[in-house]
Amino acid sequence: MTESFKDILRDENRIILFDGAMGTYLYQKGFFLNINFEQLNITNPDTIREVHEEYIKAGADVIKTNTFGANSFKLEKAGLLDQLADINRAGVKLARECAKKAQTFVAGSVGPIGKLVHPLGPITGTQARSIYEEQIEILIDAGVDIITLETFTDLRELQIAVETVKKISSDVPVIAHLSVTEDGTSILGATPDQLAELAYKLNIDAVGFNCSVGPHHMLKPIEHMKQYKDLVISVHPNAGVPRIIDDRSFYLTTPEYFTEYARRYLLNNVRIVGGCCGIHPEHIKQLKYIVKSVVLGIVAAEEKDQSEISVQGEHPGMEPVPASERSHFAKRLCRGDFVSSVEITPPKGCDPTKVIEAARYLKAHGVDAVNIPDGPRASARMGPQMLAIILEREVKMETIIHYCCRDRNVIGMQSDLLGVAAAGLRNILAITGDPPKLGHYPNATAVFDVDAIGLVRIINKLNHGLDLADNDISNTTKFFVGVGVNPVASNYELELARFFRKVESGADFAVTQPVFDPDRLNKFLDDIHDIDIPVLIGIWPLASYRNAEFLNSEIPEITIPDYILERMKKVTDKEAAKLEGVAIARETLFSLKSRIQGVQVSAPFGRADLAVKVLEGIITPDPEYHTE
Repeated sequence: MTESFKDILRDENRIILFDGAMGTYLYQKGFFLNINFEQLNITNPDTIREVHEEYIKAGADVIKTNTFGANSFKLEKAGLLDQLADINRAGVKLARECAKKAQTFVAGSVGPIGKLVHPLGPITGTQARSIYEEQIEILIDAGVDIITLETFTDLRELQIAVETVKKISSDVPVIAHLSVTEDGTSILGATPDQLAELAYKLNIDAVGFNCSVGPHHMLKPIEHMKQYKDLVISVHPNAGVPRIIDDRSFYLTTPEYFTEYARRYLLNNVRIVGGCCGIHPEHIKQLKYIVKSVVLGIVAAEEKDQSEISVQGEHPGMEPVPASERSHFAKRLCRGDFVSSVEITPPKGCDPTKVIEAARYLKAHGVDAVNIPDGPRASARMGPQMLAIILEREVKMETIIHYCCRDRNVIGMQSDLLGVAAAGLRNILAITGDPPKLGHYPNATAVFDVDAIGLVRIINKLNHGLDLADNDISNTTKFFVGVGVNPVASNYELELARFFRKVESGADFAVTQPVFDPDRLNKFLDDIHDIDIPVLIGIWPLASYRNAEFLNSEIPEITIPDYILERMKKVTDKEAAKLEGVAIARETLFSLKSRIQGVQVSAPFGRADLAVKVLEGIITPDPEYHTE
């Protein structure tokens, strides 16, 4: 190992991938709970070696020893106290043998004693120190690179364990994990802030959270910890809550769902990521690719002996077509006209008749473009590319197609985009996409080779006549590329940072998520005043109080102020409620029109007439375009 683990920790640009679970994976392999899993280091070494090798093959930078419960208190209960040294040494030896072949680090796994420490329990501080010293000394002497303290709920006990490591060796880095509940604190009330205080007090190399909860609930304490920018944060969630099937426990969280949340951890300054109960090699394999590519908005070659593929590249390519010449929509935006688009959701079946009729209605009323989502809410609908071709052919109206990263790898993306360009489609909105877990097909596979940032870079390269690997494609595409942005995102700083990266990557315009609070959009516009691309506001005319409640409660990252909810609640007649929703949308749009360059209106339940009512008196049709 040419580089020490502490050297890597000091490099803020490095992300470290740990392995997943040991115990639940052994259980999956047929070892039941009536045996001691740590004793398998001696009785079934080939199985333990096999687990380590699977995680290394999946891409783990660090593997943990099978010693989580190998302290004197737990081993005595199992009648194995006399094997304590042998079990721990064998655990390190097996991991070390596997790691040596792959230049992988070995972390000595240490868990809680198994009884609470005074004053919460019967174990005295002196006893606790003795128990930890006995195990940790063996692990360090046997050659671990790191000590990882896992699944602690009591900060007092965690402090004793950290102090013990540092007493034995000041050179061996230590990672201290708290196990939290759904509210973000441990079952004994320890908080993320207290963990941070302990980290500063004891100069702990890395701190974080593991076990107990799944990927979703682990995000809460992570978002809280991002304020401690000088701490190295480590996260290892469970694969959700286990289900009992035929008297066996199974974790059903898919690798795709796990990696989607892992991406969010990494975007919240997490530097070390891995998995706990239920997270197995397939999860780690997909997570490795996320670490290498998606979070950074780039794609890296999977094989180590291949050169890294960068979507930014060094080859300048050809001069792109000026933005104003790429489409009529682009021309209007570039010359400063106020533009309009209406979002129409594709049909669930193969009949586009209603969408064609809606598009004709919109064009006749002066709307510039139809905006077509791509599998919204992870649903299966007619593809936006083919629907856009139909609309542009039948209605002679421009479209803005959403293009989602969820469903295609980078090869398929480039193939699609070249076909789209050949078909004459020009306006495209690059989006990351909702994970399948949110839709009707929770077990469907998500790809996410790149996120929206990486997709914008790919499109930008095609506009310069280059593919992802800097190969010449003979001519340039003419895409006018937009990106989404959410002015009311729960993690506003992250959203802002990602927006800036989208612009740097080549975005030509931006469309906001539906805005219901003008003050929040004004703040966003103030914060991006130096950004020189047009911003279109997203407007969603509410159809009813029930519709408003649903959007506010169940659609991620949409916030509707209480005063609007109250307005909608007072209107009980269905048609009157729709008109009230239109009135609210118009008020929002009028209050912000002077600060934006256009609008995207969502047509509620496909009602193009309601979208047009929102736009009455606001848009000016272009005679050059709005004629049959």
